Amino acid sequence: MVRELMRSSWRFFAVVALAGLGLRLLFLFLAPQITDDSRVYADLAKNWLSHGIYGITDADRIVPTYLRLLQILVDLGTSLLTADLTRRSVSERAAKIAFLLAALCPFFANYAATALTETLEIFFTALALDLAVFGLGRLEQERLGPWIWCGLAVAASILLRPDGGLLLVAIGVYLLIVLVRVVHERREWKRVFWAGVLLSIFSLAPLIPWTARNWLAFHQFQPLTPRYANNPWDYVPIGFNRWVKTWIADYVSVEEIYWHAPGEKIDSEKLPARAFDSAEQKQRTVELLDSYNQSTEIDPELDAQFAQLAQERIRARPLRYYVWLPELRIADMWLRPRTELLPADPRWWEFNDDLKWSALSVALGVVNLVYVLLALAGLTRGHAITCVGLLVLFMVMRSLFLGSVENPETRYTLECYPALIMMAAAAVKTGSGQG
Repeated sequence: MVRELMRSSWRFFAVVALAGLGLRLLFLFLAPQITDDSRVYADLAKNWLSHGIYGITDADRIVPTYLRLLQILVDLGTSLLTADLTRRSVSERAAKIAFLLAALCPFFANYAATALTETLEIFFTALALDLAVFGLGRLEQERLGPWIWCGLAVAASILLRPDGGLLLVAIGVYLLIVLVRVVHERREWKRVFWAGVLLSIFSLAPLIPWTARNWLAFHQFQPLTPRYANNPWDYVPIGFNRWVKTWIADYVSVEEIYWHAPGEKIDSEKLPARAFDSAEQKQRTVELLDSYNQSTEIDPELDAQFAQLAQERIRARPLRYYVWLPELRIADMWLRPRTELLPADPRWWEFNDDLKWSALSVALGVVNLVYVLLALAGLTRGHAITCVGLLVLFMVMRSLFLGSVENPETRYTLECYPALIMMAAAAVKTGSGQG
Protein backbone atom coordinates (compact mmCIF):
# COMPACT_ATOMS: atom_id res chain seq x y z
CA MET A 1 0.00 0.00 0.00
CA VAL A 2 1.04 3.61 -0.46
CA ARG A 3 1.57 4.09 3.29
CA GLU A 4 4.34 1.47 3.16
CA LEU A 5 6.01 3.47 0.39
CA MET A 6 5.60 6.60 2.52
CA ARG A 7 7.29 4.91 5.45
CA SER A 8 10.27 3.86 3.34
CA SER A 9 10.58 7.30 1.69
CA TRP A 10 9.16 9.51 4.44
CA ARG A 11 11.62 12.37 3.90
CA PHE A 12 10.65 12.65 0.23
CA PHE A 13 6.91 12.61 0.98
CA ALA A 14 7.28 15.05 3.87
CA VAL A 15 9.24 17.60 1.84
CA VAL A 16 6.93 17.36 -1.18
CA ALA A 17 3.81 17.54 1.03
CA LEU A 18 5.13 20.68 2.74
CA ALA A 19 5.95 22.21 -0.62
CA GLY A 20 2.46 21.33 -1.86
CA LEU A 21 0.90 22.84 1.25
CA GLY A 22 2.95 26.00 0.75
CA LEU A 23 1.79 26.28 -2.86
CA ARG A 24 -1.85 25.99 -1.82
CA LEU A 25 -1.43 28.56 0.93
CA LEU A 26 0.20 30.87 -1.62
CA PHE A 27 -2.90 30.70 -3.81
CA LEU A 28 -5.14 31.04 -0.78
CA PHE A 29 -3.54 34.24 0.48
CA LEU A 30 -2.42 35.87 -2.78
CA ALA A 31 -5.24 34.87 -5.15
CA PRO A 32 -8.36 33.87 -3.17
CA GLN A 33 -11.50 33.73 -5.29
CA ILE A 34 -15.14 34.21 -4.36
CA THR A 35 -17.22 33.41 -7.43
CA ASP A 36 -20.98 33.68 -7.94
CA ASP A 37 -21.19 29.92 -7.38
CA SER A 38 -19.25 30.33 -4.15
CA ARG A 39 -21.87 32.77 -2.84
CA VAL A 40 -24.65 30.33 -3.68
CA TYR A 41 -22.86 27.51 -1.84
CA ALA A 42 -22.29 29.75 1.20
CA ASP A 43 -26.00 30.62 1.22
CA LEU A 44 -26.90 26.92 1.01
CA ALA A 45 -24.64 26.08 3.93
CA LYS A 46 -25.98 28.93 6.07
CA ASN A 47 -29.63 28.00 5.50
CA TRP A 48 -28.97 24.30 6.00
CA LEU A 49 -27.09 24.79 9.29
CA SER A 50 -29.21 27.63 10.68
CA HIS A 51 -32.70 26.66 9.53
CA GLY A 52 -32.49 22.99 8.52
CA ILE A 53 -33.65 23.87 4.99
CA TYR A 54 -31.56 22.91 1.97
CA GLY A 55 -32.43 26.02 -0.01
CA ILE A 56 -31.39 29.47 -1.13
CA THR A 57 -32.45 32.88 0.11
CA ASP A 58 -35.02 34.55 -2.14
CA ALA A 59 -35.98 38.02 -0.89
CA ASP A 60 -37.09 37.37 2.72
CA ARG A 61 -37.75 33.65 2.46
CA ILE A 62 -35.79 30.43 2.00
CA VAL A 63 -36.81 28.20 -0.89
CA PRO A 64 -35.64 24.63 -1.62
CA THR A 65 -33.22 24.15 -4.49
CA TYR A 66 -31.57 21.46 -6.58
CA LEU A 67 -28.06 22.94 -6.11
CA ARG A 68 -25.56 21.33 -3.70
CA LEU A 69 -21.88 21.23 -2.63
CA LEU A 70 -19.73 19.82 0.15
CA GLN A 71 -16.35 21.49 0.09
CA ILE A 72 -13.39 20.08 2.01
CA LEU A 73 -9.78 20.85 1.36
CA VAL A 74 -8.61 17.34 0.46
CA ASP A 75 -6.25 18.27 -2.34
CA LEU A 76 -3.18 16.71 -0.78
CA GLY A 77 -5.24 13.57 -0.25
CA THR A 78 -5.80 13.57 -4.01
CA SER A 79 -2.03 13.63 -4.44
CA LEU A 80 -1.71 10.51 -2.28
CA LEU A 81 -4.49 8.76 -4.18
CA THR A 82 -2.79 9.62 -7.47
CA ALA A 83 0.45 8.20 -6.11
CA ASP A 84 -1.34 5.02 -5.03
CA LEU A 85 -3.02 4.70 -8.44
CA THR A 86 0.40 5.04 -10.06
CA ARG A 87 1.97 2.52 -7.68
CA ARG A 88 -0.65 -0.05 -8.63
CA SER A 89 -0.48 0.74 -12.35
CA VAL A 90 3.22 1.40 -12.94
CA SER A 91 5.74 1.14 -10.10
CA GLU A 92 6.79 2.57 -6.75
CA ARG A 93 9.33 4.87 -8.36
CA ALA A 94 6.68 6.26 -10.67
CA ALA A 95 4.38 6.71 -7.64
CA LYS A 96 6.85 9.12 -6.09
CA ILE A 97 7.03 11.09 -9.34
CA ALA A 98 3.21 11.16 -9.48
CA PHE A 99 3.00 12.48 -5.91
CA LEU A 100 5.46 15.22 -6.82
CA LEU A 101 3.53 16.19 -9.95
CA ALA A 102 0.18 16.18 -8.13
CA ALA A 103 1.30 17.96 -4.97
CA LEU A 104 3.02 20.72 -6.98
CA CYS A 105 0.30 20.97 -9.63
CA PRO A 106 -0.62 24.68 -9.72
CA PHE A 107 -4.05 23.93 -11.17
CA PHE A 108 -5.03 21.69 -8.25
CA ALA A 109 -3.64 24.26 -5.83
CA ASN A 110 -5.55 27.13 -7.44
CA TYR A 111 -8.92 25.42 -7.03
CA ALA A 112 -8.06 24.31 -3.49
CA ALA A 113 -8.26 28.00 -2.58
CA THR A 114 -11.71 28.44 -4.12
CA ALA A 115 -15.16 27.43 -2.86
CA LEU A 116 -16.14 25.31 -5.84
CA THR A 117 -16.76 21.60 -6.41
CA GLU A 118 -13.48 20.89 -8.20
CA THR A 119 -11.36 19.84 -5.22
CA LEU A 120 -13.84 17.25 -3.98
CA GLU A 121 -14.79 16.10 -7.47
CA ILE A 122 -11.15 15.44 -8.38
CA PHE A 123 -10.61 13.65 -5.07
CA PHE A 124 -13.49 11.22 -5.58
CA THR A 125 -12.52 10.68 -9.21
CA ALA A 126 -9.00 9.69 -8.14
CA LEU A 127 -10.44 7.50 -5.39
CA ALA A 128 -12.84 5.71 -7.76
CA LEU A 129 -10.13 5.07 -10.36
CA ASP A 130 -7.70 3.82 -7.72
CA LEU A 131 -10.31 1.43 -6.29
CA ALA A 132 -11.29 0.26 -9.78
CA VAL A 133 -7.69 -0.65 -10.62
CA PHE A 134 -7.36 -2.31 -7.20
CA GLY A 135 -10.58 -4.24 -7.78
CA LEU A 136 -9.56 -5.39 -11.25
CA GLY A 137 -6.32 -6.74 -9.82
CA ARG A 138 -8.23 -8.72 -7.16
CA LEU A 139 -10.90 -10.33 -9.36
CA GLU A 140 -8.93 -13.55 -9.69
CA GLN A 141 -8.83 -13.77 -5.88
CA GLU A 142 -12.62 -13.45 -5.68
CA ARG A 143 -12.38 -10.21 -3.71
CA LEU A 144 -15.34 -7.99 -4.59
CA GLY A 145 -15.20 -5.61 -1.61
CA PRO A 146 -13.28 -2.90 -3.52
CA TRP A 147 -16.20 -2.59 -5.95
CA ILE A 148 -18.53 -1.55 -3.13
CA TRP A 149 -16.18 1.26 -2.15
CA CYS A 150 -15.57 2.16 -5.79
CA GLY A 151 -19.32 2.47 -6.27
CA LEU A 152 -19.64 4.74 -3.24
CA ALA A 153 -16.81 6.95 -4.54
CA VAL A 154 -18.59 7.19 -7.90
CA ALA A 155 -21.83 8.05 -6.08
CA ALA A 156 -20.11 10.89 -4.24
CA SER A 157 -18.76 12.17 -7.55
CA ILE A 158 -22.24 12.07 -9.12
CA LEU A 159 -23.83 13.84 -6.15
CA LEU A 160 -21.27 16.61 -6.43
CA ARG A 161 -21.80 17.06 -10.18
CA PRO A 162 -23.95 15.01 -12.57
CA ASP A 163 -21.09 14.61 -15.06
CA GLY A 164 -19.50 12.39 -12.42
CA GLY A 165 -21.74 9.74 -13.96
CA LEU A 166 -19.16 9.45 -16.72
CA LEU A 167 -17.01 7.59 -14.19
CA LEU A 168 -19.70 4.94 -13.83
CA VAL A 169 -20.09 4.66 -17.59
CA ALA A 170 -16.33 4.39 -18.23
CA ILE A 171 -15.71 1.80 -15.50
CA GLY A 172 -18.86 -0.11 -16.45
CA VAL A 173 -17.90 -0.24 -20.13
CA TYR A 174 -14.40 -1.41 -19.22
CA LEU A 175 -15.84 -4.17 -17.02
CA LEU A 176 -18.09 -5.19 -19.90
CA ILE A 177 -15.05 -5.45 -22.17
CA VAL A 178 -13.30 -7.59 -19.56
CA LEU A 179 -16.42 -9.75 -19.24
CA VAL A 180 -16.58 -10.34 -23.01
CA ARG A 181 -12.89 -11.24 -23.03
CA VAL A 182 -13.08 -13.76 -20.19
CA VAL A 183 -16.18 -15.38 -21.70
CA HIS A 184 -14.39 -15.64 -25.05
CA GLU A 185 -11.40 -17.24 -23.33
CA ARG A 186 -13.75 -19.63 -21.47
CA ARG A 187 -12.61 -18.39 -18.08
CA GLU A 188 -14.65 -17.74 -14.95
CA TRP A 189 -16.93 -14.78 -15.68
CA LYS A 190 -19.17 -14.54 -12.62
CA ARG A 191 -16.73 -12.45 -10.59
CA VAL A 192 -16.58 -9.82 -13.33
CA PHE A 193 -20.38 -9.86 -13.60
CA TRP A 194 -20.87 -9.35 -9.87
CA ALA A 195 -18.23 -6.62 -9.82
CA GLY A 196 -20.37 -4.71 -12.33
CA VAL A 197 -23.53 -5.37 -10.32
CA LEU A 198 -21.98 -4.11 -7.07
CA LEU A 199 -20.50 -1.08 -8.82
CA SER A 200 -23.91 -0.16 -10.29
CA ILE A 201 -25.87 -0.68 -7.06
CA PHE A 202 -23.55 1.30 -4.83
CA SER A 203 -23.09 4.06 -7.42
CA LEU A 204 -26.83 4.61 -7.92
CA ALA A 205 -28.42 3.68 -4.57
CA PRO A 206 -27.18 6.86 -2.81
CA LEU A 207 -29.13 8.87 -5.40
CA ILE A 208 -32.43 7.48 -4.08
CA PRO A 209 -32.78 9.84 -1.06
CA TRP A 210 -31.95 12.84 -3.26
CA THR A 211 -34.48 11.71 -5.87
CA ALA A 212 -37.14 11.18 -3.19
CA ARG A 213 -36.44 14.60 -1.70
CA ASN A 214 -36.84 16.28 -5.10
CA TRP A 215 -40.09 14.40 -5.74
CA LEU A 216 -41.50 15.46 -2.37
CA ALA A 217 -40.28 19.05 -2.65
CA PHE A 218 -40.94 19.73 -6.35
CA HIS A 219 -43.11 16.79 -7.54
CA GLN A 220 -40.52 16.14 -10.25
CA PHE A 221 -38.38 13.11 -10.98
CA GLN A 222 -34.91 14.64 -10.68
CA PRO A 223 -32.22 12.14 -9.61
CA LEU A 224 -29.38 14.47 -10.64
CA THR A 225 -28.69 18.16 -10.63
CA PRO A 226 -30.26 19.60 -13.82
CA ARG A 227 -27.95 20.11 -16.80
CA TYR A 228 -27.97 23.90 -16.34
CA ALA A 229 -28.02 23.84 -12.50
CA ASN A 230 -31.36 25.62 -12.63
CA ASN A 231 -34.12 25.68 -10.07
CA PRO A 232 -37.56 24.30 -10.98
CA TRP A 233 -38.99 27.78 -11.51
CA ASP A 234 -36.14 29.04 -13.70
CA TYR A 235 -36.63 29.45 -17.45
CA VAL A 236 -33.75 27.84 -19.36
CA PRO A 237 -33.08 29.54 -22.74
CA ILE A 238 -32.38 26.35 -24.70
CA GLY A 239 -32.59 28.18 -28.03
CA PHE A 240 -29.98 30.75 -26.99
CA ASN A 241 -27.69 28.00 -25.69
CA ARG A 242 -28.05 26.08 -28.95
CA TRP A 243 -27.20 29.21 -30.93
CA VAL A 244 -24.09 29.74 -28.79
CA LYS A 245 -22.95 26.19 -29.61
CA THR A 246 -23.04 27.00 -33.34
CA TRP A 247 -19.99 29.23 -32.98
CA ILE A 248 -18.36 29.07 -29.52
CA ALA A 249 -14.93 27.45 -29.46
CA ASP A 250 -13.01 28.91 -26.53
CA TYR A 251 -13.22 30.13 -22.95
CA VAL A 252 -12.90 33.79 -23.95
CA SER A 253 -16.38 33.73 -25.47
CA VAL A 254 -17.72 32.12 -22.30
CA GLU A 255 -16.61 35.15 -20.28
CA GLU A 256 -17.45 37.79 -22.86
CA ILE A 257 -20.77 36.45 -24.18
CA TYR A 258 -22.25 33.33 -22.60
CA TRP A 259 -21.99 34.29 -18.93
CA HIS A 260 -23.56 37.68 -19.61
CA ALA A 261 -26.97 36.18 -20.33
CA PRO A 262 -29.21 36.76 -18.53
CA GLY A 263 -28.62 39.91 -16.52
CA GLU A 264 -25.90 41.78 -18.42
CA LYS A 265 -25.69 43.40 -21.82
CA ILE A 266 -23.89 41.57 -24.61
CA ASP A 267 -21.54 43.45 -26.92
CA SER A 268 -22.12 42.04 -30.41
CA GLU A 269 -18.72 43.43 -31.46
CA LYS A 270 -17.11 40.71 -29.35
CA LEU A 271 -18.67 37.93 -31.40
CA PRO A 272 -16.06 36.09 -33.50
CA ALA A 273 -16.38 36.09 -37.30
CA ARG A 274 -17.46 32.41 -37.23
CA ALA A 275 -20.72 33.50 -35.53
CA PHE A 276 -22.05 34.67 -38.93
CA ASP A 277 -22.32 32.91 -42.27
CA SER A 278 -23.42 35.98 -44.23
CA ALA A 279 -24.01 39.70 -43.94
CA GLU A 280 -27.75 39.07 -43.66
CA GLN A 281 -27.21 36.61 -40.83
CA LYS A 282 -24.95 39.07 -39.02
CA GLN A 283 -27.68 41.70 -39.26
CA ARG A 284 -30.25 39.31 -37.76
CA THR A 285 -27.88 38.30 -34.98
CA VAL A 286 -27.14 41.90 -34.03
CA GLU A 287 -30.87 42.69 -34.02
CA LEU A 288 -31.57 39.73 -31.71
CA LEU A 289 -28.83 40.84 -29.32
CA ASP A 290 -30.15 44.42 -29.41
CA SER A 291 -33.57 43.08 -28.42
CA TYR A 292 -31.97 41.13 -25.59
CA ASN A 293 -30.00 44.17 -24.40
CA GLN A 294 -33.19 46.16 -23.89
CA SER A 295 -34.16 44.00 -20.90
CA THR A 296 -31.13 41.69 -20.50
CA GLU A 297 -33.62 38.82 -20.23
CA ILE A 298 -34.43 36.01 -22.65
CA ASP A 299 -38.15 35.31 -22.81
CA PRO A 300 -39.64 32.34 -24.71
CA GLU A 301 -40.36 34.46 -27.81
CA LEU A 302 -36.80 35.75 -28.09
CA ASP A 303 -35.44 32.30 -27.25
CA ALA A 304 -37.45 30.82 -30.13
CA GLN A 305 -35.82 33.29 -32.53
CA PHE A 306 -32.36 32.26 -31.33
CA ALA A 307 -33.40 28.62 -31.77
CA GLN A 308 -34.49 29.28 -35.36
CA LEU A 309 -31.20 31.01 -36.14
CA ALA A 310 -29.29 28.12 -34.58
CA GLN A 311 -31.21 25.57 -36.63
CA GLU A 312 -30.45 27.42 -39.87
CA ARG A 313 -26.74 27.51 -39.06
CA ILE A 314 -26.66 23.82 -38.11
CA ARG A 315 -28.50 22.81 -41.27
CA ALA A 316 -26.10 24.85 -43.42
CA ARG A 317 -22.90 23.55 -41.75
CA PRO A 318 -23.59 20.30 -39.83
CA LEU A 319 -19.92 19.23 -39.69
CA ARG A 320 -18.99 22.53 -38.08
CA TYR A 321 -21.60 22.02 -35.34
CA TYR A 322 -21.13 18.31 -34.70
CA VAL A 323 -17.40 17.83 -35.40
CA TRP A 324 -15.14 20.87 -35.86
CA LEU A 325 -16.42 23.10 -33.04
CA PRO A 326 -16.51 20.27 -30.46
CA GLU A 327 -12.93 19.41 -31.39
CA LEU A 328 -11.88 23.04 -30.94
CA ARG A 329 -13.64 23.23 -27.57
CA ILE A 330 -11.88 20.07 -26.40
CA ALA A 331 -8.50 21.40 -27.53
CA ASP A 332 -9.13 24.74 -25.80
CA MET A 333 -10.08 23.07 -22.51
CA TRP A 334 -6.97 20.90 -22.57
CA LEU A 335 -4.35 23.33 -23.86
CA ARG A 336 -5.08 26.93 -22.85
CA PRO A 337 -3.41 28.47 -19.75
CA ARG A 338 -5.57 27.66 -16.74
CA THR A 339 -5.86 31.22 -15.46
CA GLU A 340 -9.66 31.48 -15.19
CA LEU A 341 -9.50 32.06 -11.42
CA LEU A 342 -6.73 34.64 -11.68
CA PRO A 343 -6.91 38.33 -12.66
CA ALA A 344 -5.07 37.55 -15.91
CA ASP A 345 -6.68 38.62 -19.20
CA PRO A 346 -8.34 35.59 -20.83
CA ARG A 347 -7.08 36.95 -24.17
CA TRP A 348 -3.56 36.08 -23.04
CA TRP A 349 -2.19 35.76 -26.59
CA GLU A 350 -2.72 39.49 -27.26
CA PHE A 351 -0.14 40.37 -24.54
CA ASN A 352 -1.95 43.59 -23.63
CA ASP A 353 -2.22 42.69 -19.94
CA ASP A 354 0.00 43.72 -17.06
CA LEU A 355 3.43 42.18 -17.64
CA LYS A 356 3.29 39.92 -14.59
CA TRP A 357 -0.07 38.44 -15.60
CA SER A 358 1.00 37.97 -19.20
CA ALA A 359 4.14 36.20 -17.99
CA LEU A 360 2.12 34.05 -15.59
CA SER A 361 -0.33 33.09 -18.35
CA VAL A 362 2.50 31.95 -20.60
CA ALA A 363 4.19 30.11 -17.72
CA LEU A 364 1.02 28.25 -16.74
CA GLY A 365 0.36 27.44 -20.38
CA VAL A 366 3.82 25.90 -20.63
CA VAL A 367 3.30 23.95 -17.38
CA ASN A 368 0.00 22.56 -18.65
CA LEU A 369 1.60 21.61 -21.97
CA VAL A 370 4.43 19.81 -20.16
CA TYR A 371 1.92 17.73 -18.19
CA VAL A 372 0.06 16.81 -21.40
CA LEU A 373 3.23 15.97 -23.36
CA LEU A 374 4.62 13.87 -20.52
CA ALA A 375 1.33 11.97 -20.37
CA LEU A 376 1.45 11.31 -24.11
CA ALA A 377 5.03 10.09 -23.73
CA GLY A 378 3.98 7.82 -20.89
CA LEU A 379 1.09 6.52 -22.96
CA THR A 380 3.58 5.18 -25.49
CA ARG A 381 4.63 2.85 -22.67
CA GLY A 382 1.04 1.70 -22.34
CA HIS A 383 2.09 -1.94 -22.21
CA ALA A 384 3.78 -1.17 -18.88
CA ILE A 385 0.68 0.50 -17.36
CA THR A 386 -1.85 -1.79 -15.68
CA CYS A 387 -5.46 -1.08 -16.79
CA VAL A 388 -4.30 1.74 -19.07
CA GLY A 389 -7.37 1.09 -21.21
CA LEU A 390 -9.69 2.08 -18.36
CA LEU A 391 -7.89 5.37 -17.77
CA VAL A 392 -7.73 6.25 -21.46
CA LEU A 393 -11.40 5.32 -21.89
CA PHE A 394 -12.40 7.64 -19.04
CA MET A 395 -10.35 10.54 -20.40
CA VAL A 396 -11.68 10.10 -23.95
CA MET A 397 -15.30 9.78 -22.83
CA ARG A 398 -15.05 12.85 -20.61
CA SER A 399 -13.37 14.88 -23.36
CA LEU A 400 -16.06 13.93 -25.89
CA PHE A 401 -18.77 14.91 -23.42
CA LEU A 402 -17.09 18.24 -22.71
CA GLY A 403 -16.92 18.94 -26.42
CA SER A 404 -20.73 18.90 -26.45
CA VAL A 405 -21.19 21.67 -23.87
CA GLU A 406 -21.54 25.35 -24.74
CA ASN A 407 -19.27 26.61 -21.95
CA PRO A 408 -15.75 25.23 -22.53
CA GLU A 409 -14.19 25.92 -19.13
CA THR A 410 -10.75 24.47 -18.54
CA ARG A 411 -11.64 23.36 -15.02
CA TYR A 412 -13.80 20.58 -16.42
CA THR A 413 -10.76 18.63 -17.61
CA LEU A 414 -9.12 18.64 -14.16
CA GLU A 415 -11.01 15.46 -13.22
CA CYS A 416 -8.79 13.74 -15.81
CA TYR A 417 -5.61 15.01 -14.18
CA PRO A 418 -5.07 12.10 -11.73
CA ALA A 419 -5.00 9.73 -14.74
CA LEU A 420 -2.97 12.26 -16.74
CA ILE A 421 -0.40 12.58 -13.95
CA MET A 422 -0.16 8.79 -13.63
CA MET A 423 0.64 8.54 -17.34
CA ALA A 424 3.14 11.40 -17.05
CA ALA A 425 4.89 9.57 -14.21
CA ALA A 426 5.08 6.48 -16.42
CA ALA A 427 7.18 8.50 -18.87
CA VAL A 428 10.19 8.00 -16.59
CA LYS A 429 12.06 4.71 -16.79
CA THR A 430 10.35 2.49 -14.23
CA GLY A 431 10.07 -1.10 -13.23
CA SER A 432 6.96 -3.26 -13.57
CA GLY A 433 3.68 -2.33 -11.87
CA GLN A 434 2.97 -3.50 -8.35
CA GLY A 435 -0.39 -4.25 -6.74
